Amino acid sequence: MGWFLLPFDNLLCIVLGISFTVGFSSLLVIVVPAVLGVSIGIRRLYMKSLLKVFEWATVRMERGAKEKNQHLYKPYSNGIIAKELSSLEQEIQELRASGTTLSSEPEFEMADIMYFCRRGVESIVDDEVTKRFSAQELESWNLLTRSNFNARHISLRLSVLWGLGLFIRYSFLLPLRVTLAASGIGLLVVLTTIVGFIPSGWLRTYLSEKIHLMSYRICVRSLTAIITYHNSENKPKNGGICVANHTTPIDVIILANDGCYSMVGQIHGGLIGVVQRAMVKSSPHIWFERSEVKDRHLVAERLSNHVADKTKHPILIFPEGTCINNTSVMMFKKGSFEIGCTVYPVAIKYDPRFGDAFWNSSKFGMVNYLLRMMSSWAIVCSVWYLPPMSREEGEDAVQFANRVKAAIATQGGLVDLLWDGGLKRGKVKNTFKEEQQKLYSKVLVGDQEDQGEDRPQEDEEELEEEDQIEDRPLEDYTPRPLEDCSLRLQEEEEERGSETPMKDQ
Repeated sequence: MGWFLLPFDNLLCIVLGISFTVGFSSLLVIVVPAVLGVSIGIRRLYMKSLLKVFEWATVRMERGAKEKNQHLYKPYSNGIIAKELSSLEQEIQELRASGTTLSSEPEFEMADIMYFCRRGVESIVDDEVTKRFSAQELESWNLLTRSNFNARHISLRLSVLWGLGLFIRYSFLLPLRVTLAASGIGLLVVLTTIVGFIPSGWLRTYLSEKIHLMSYRICVRSLTAIITYHNSENKPKNGGICVANHTTPIDVIILANDGCYSMVGQIHGGLIGVVQRAMVKSSPHIWFERSEVKDRHLVAERLSNHVADKTKHPILIFPEGTCINNTSVMMFKKGSFEIGCTVYPVAIKYDPRFGDAFWNSSKFGMVNYLLRMMSSWAIVCSVWYLPPMSREEGEDAVQFANRVKAAIATQGGLVDLLWDGGLKRGKVKNTFKEEQQKLYSKVLVGDQEDQGEDRPQEDEEELEEEDQIEDRPLEDYTPRPLEDCSLRLQEEEEERGSETPMKDQ
């Protein structure tokens, strides 16, 4: 048996040797440029090659569908229903104008019901909110099973190509990416812990920045992330807050790959907790206990103290508070805009053709999501640094947050929505319902301010009397004794009794 197993042992050794050589060479080619902060251009060439393969696959599928006299599935990029931007008052006036009778006075009309019925049906058929919490549909197939809606049009060549891609992604790319991610996280934990023993000073700050940048760049390579940064002159500076739209947890890595930030978040356990404790030893990050997160005053105080120190890195915050599928920007929480410092807006836009970066936390856990990311082709995105913005005179935190959100949506080509991202797991707040009720009440009763100017003289006298009552001293509000109240009741009964005979006469 020995002579029979010998060739097999030699073949196994050769395969393992080749695999180790290829793997080590790949790590060397990837890690060294990441440490030095340079790019060889392999990822760009890889992206262009993938685009050509995707285009060829789309042409083949369209040809196969045409031969079978069928149509390919195409998602509705602009929604199923074409909606016009108009106010409630304008649409109700149009409905009333189209009727046969016109009323000169504001009052309820049966035609008003049609507006609310139409809005309700539109929300059921094509809801502009809940569809932001699901993966974005693609117009062409990217050779991933999870995004193929036209499987019946796959030919034999496409099947072979898909099988080859499956083998490459799971047998070569996935193990390599997991190894790189483990290396990056391991280096971050070990080196930041070592640097934490160095006394505070320029050396500790310098080493901490280099370690963070190196570790994040290795993690970026583990996702084969191809990032294009625009307007680097507007990069966030110390003493400010960087706000960005939120699509995925790797937004942090995407931004930290190009600069150092101070993170803000809740303290976790497990592996994430180990990384948090190691990071805070060498760099001033802001971590909160679970009981402290809901204390707005404590959070605002710690953020204010951080931005007041110009030697500390800018704070990175995602004001949406949840992940959106990168087609829109939802309501920004006002907390980070109440600090009173300079805000640096950043717009992040992902290309879903190479891999869906959106994290649907209600459907996938963190481990499952990361595996899906690492088994995709690549993560391609663009980052725009917008000019710094400050709170204007007479502008409250909500208005400032909406202005920043609008700038991010415009630059990233995203839809600007006023809805709260918390609707992913919660119900619509009563304030939204009351707002619509107030708008419709204005249509029914008109402008209350105009009616208040023509208030009669009697109402003004009544208001003056109420003001005088409110200005009375506290002694006037003391309750009378029970005896005085009973005497008063007896006197009133006697008066009514004396008045009754007069009426009978």
